Amino acid sequence: MTDLLSLAYPWVKSLHVMAVISWMAGLFYLPRLFVYHAERGQAAGEPAGSFQVMEDKLLRVIMNPAMIVTWLAGLALVLTPGIVDWGAIWPWSKAAAVLAMTWFHMWLAAQRRALLRGQGLSGRHYRMMNEVPTLLMVVIVLSVIVRF
Repeated sequence: MTDLLSLAYPWVKSLHVMAVISWMAGLFYLPRLFVYHAERGQAAGEPAGSFQVMEDKLLRVIMNPAMIVTWLAGLALVLTPGIVDWGAIWPWSKAAAVLAMTWFHMWLAAQRRALLRGQGLSGRHYRMMNEVPTLLMVVIVLSVIVRF
């Protein structure tokens, strides 16, 4: 099994990077849709209907599959011999940030349901939360590249 992981490493790493890019694009865009939904989509009909469709498709068709592939490929990379030095700090800081990113994804899914019920937060709140994936991305990239 470890030989197979070593041989597949560049392919799995490529898949991981592509999935992360897709996931991050959604994590950046969905809160922005929530801002517009909260500020301009309160009444029934349009534009609320358009926001609901965009939010649903983004979450179900792009973000959820991208998160799953990110996790699966990431776990395969972690299991590849010689890739991770568990005595260093960086794998732990990356893992913590990835767990936080996953929590944020789940929080966004819950907020989408709240918006459908008319119980969403304010546009200002979603604007502030829109910065969370950026901060987590900084931690993840610095952890992997700088390996602090």
